[in-house]
Amino acid sequence: MNTNTSLKLYVLLNKGSGNQQSDLEKLIRDFYRDSMHTLHIFTLSRRCSVEEIRQDIASFGPDRLLAAGGDGTVKLAAECLLETTIPLAIIPTGSANGMAKEINLKNNIKVALELAITGIPKPIHVLRVNGELSIHLADIGINARIVKKFQTLNERGMIGYAKAAWQALKRHKKMHVTINTPGKSRSRKAEMVVIANGTSYGTGVKINKTGSLFDGQFELVIVKWFSILELLKMCFSFKTRFNPFKTEIIATDHVQLTTRESTFLQVDGEYIGKVKQVEAELIQEAIRLVCFDERT
Repeated sequence: MNTNTSLKLYVLLNKGSGNQQSDLEKLIRDFYRDSMHTLHIFTLSRRCSVEEIRQDIASFGPDRLLAAGGDGTVKLAAECLLETTIPLAIIPTGSANGMAKEINLKNNIKVALELAITGIPKPIHVLRVNGELSIHLADIGINARIVKKFQTLNERGMIGYAKAAWQALKRHKKMHVTINTPGKSRSRKAEMVVIANGTSYGTGVKINKTGSLFDGQFELVIVKWFSILELLKMCFSFKTRFNPFKTEIIATDHVQLTTRESTFLQVDGEYIGKVKQVEAELIQEAIRLVCFDERT
């Protein structure tokens, strides 16, 4: 280990995330076995609540919390750490791991376990979207419909997402949406509207080219028209700007969305339901996320 400080590490463990074939708890215990750090593992179950986890965290009094799972586990950990100073470290074991990619953390568990103790905690903002915590990306429209379909399939990863996308696209129609930000109202016809705290979906699609977890604002990405060129820009070309007639980006700290038709809403990869109104607001410096030290 690269630190001489003994740390109390609280592990929020989701054994069912992704396509884990190995014993994740054993891997974590073995990694820290010869270190001076103290380990406490809380294994998630369907019955546990945020309040139960918060009480367990408070009882242990950790120096850092390690979220071992996918984006849903990271979101749950963030919910538990709001209004605390305990840093959150990501151990990416899910199917997509979008939040890990935001901090350039690849799907290497041993690298993540090392970063959990050597990384630098940095404050990031999060969102409240219709009362739901969002640390990454929420949206209404076609992608939320795909997420709904994806959750009904047995296949995970890109194969499952592709099947869900094919089935959702066959029934998709554009939506009419009114977008109210402080001081301005706009009406648009769109395929989807993304409420983006982060930049990229776990699939690698870079939907928000101007965003950051650290910039004090979030972005609305209004996808008015899908085209092959725009999709290629999202998938492969970070520096090339979107066509503003097809994809519009608005930076804000608060938004109200109203749709003419009921439409699908997802928050951080979790399907919420059909809605006609969405409100999102920024929470500044909500949690401290363990990141790589950019100076090294």
